[in-house]
Formats: sequence, structure tokens, C-alpha cells
Amino acid sequence: MAIKILIVEDEPDIRKTLQYNLAKESYDVATAGSISEAKLLTNQNQPHLIILDLMLPDGSGLDFCRDIKSAEDTKNIPVIILTAKTDEVDRVVGFELGADDYVTKPFSVRELVLRVKAILKRGAVETPSDDSSSHNFGGLELNLEAHQVFIDSKEVVLTALEFRLLKHLLDRRGRVQTRDQLLGDVWGYSSEVTTRTVDTHIKRLREKLGPVGDYIQTIRGVGYRFSRNPD
Repeated sequence: MAIKILIVEDEPDIRKTLQYNLAKESYDVATAGSISEAKLLTNQNQPHLIILDLMLPDGSGLDFCRDIKSAEDTKNIPVIILTAKTDEVDRVVGFELGADDYVTKPFSVRELVLRVKAILKRGAVETPSDDSSSHNFGGLELNLEAHQVFIDSKEVVLTALEFRLLKHLLDRRGRVQTRDQLLGDVWGYSSEVTTRTVDTHIKRLREKLGPVGDYIQTIRGVGYRFSRNPD
């Protein structure tokens, strides 16, 4: 069965270009020019991935992203935000709602296709962890089976991507992880994909973790490292 991709974009030229290039990769591509049309298509034939513009004629794409990620039957659909907006607030809000990545216009179609492939591949190969059901580090606890994070027994709500990023850093504590390594291991991107999504996610993760976020250290000019010891 072909992998279904939904493009939600109100500019006809961009819709046609993306549809053509993704169809060349053997994806089953549907397009929508508005949120209402996107909702109808999603209900009729649930896609495996959504490419979502933020500025749409009948509202903000962020509202549609929120609806997708809050519904039990669609919350695991990956979302790539596609927008002309470069304001960090929009990116952070999108990530907070569960979006997997963002692409700003103008963009490279080839790079967007690479991102689509990486996200779909990542979803296909992810399997339940064979590790212990929980990781503990000082006051930080990761419950792997429930995908929950607790700090001093109080739950901190993370998106699926933030959880995966935190676990990856914690598993490799004491070792520096470059941005390219994180893009490859956490996002599944090749070195051909360039994005600031790592820095944006690290910043947001630190904010959510509060004082525990200080365990994630910036190694200037290299990448990030999780503290070896909680003291």
C-alpha cells in the first residue's frame, strides 16, 4: 500500500510542485488549500504524513496541528510545518503542539523530500525499547513504557520528539553529541539536511525541565552533552 501524504498549502504553484516531486517518489499525494478541506481529506483517508502551511485562508495551520495532535486516532501522524514565517515563536509553538520539523519559504524541494523520507523511515523502524522500563538520574525519571517524564515525582509533559531527544542525550551522558549526530540519530536526517531544529528543541527542552535542564550542557562550536553525574 502506498504511503499517503497530505499537503496543506494555499499557494497552487507550491502545491503542484510538491505533489509532482513527492509523487515521483511513489507517494500517494493529496492536496488541500484550506483547513476545512484538510480536515475532510484527513477524515476520509488518513495520511501517513502531513506537510502543513501556517497561513491559510480559513485560519492558522497551528490550529489544525493542534487538532491532529490532540486526537487519539491522528496524534501519531508526523507534521512538517511549511511557512514563510521565520519568527521563532511560531516554530516553538509548532513544536510544542507536536510538529516534527519546520521548513521556511523559499525552500529546497529536494531537501524537503529528504526530510519526508527520514521522518517516515524513523516512524517505520521505531520499536519499543529493550532497556529497563525507566531511567533515573538524580531527580529526573523517564518512564519508557508510558513515555512520561518526572522531576522530583512531578510530571513534565514533553512531545514525542522531545522525549526521544532527552532519552538519547541521557543514554549517552558524558559524551558530546554534535548537531549532525543528533539529526541523524534522533531525527533520522542525513548530513544533506541542514536545519536549526536541534537548537530550537534543546532550548525548549531545557525550559521545560527547569533546573534539571542545566544537565544539558552546550559545548560551544561542537554540540551538546548531558552531565555524567547529577551532582
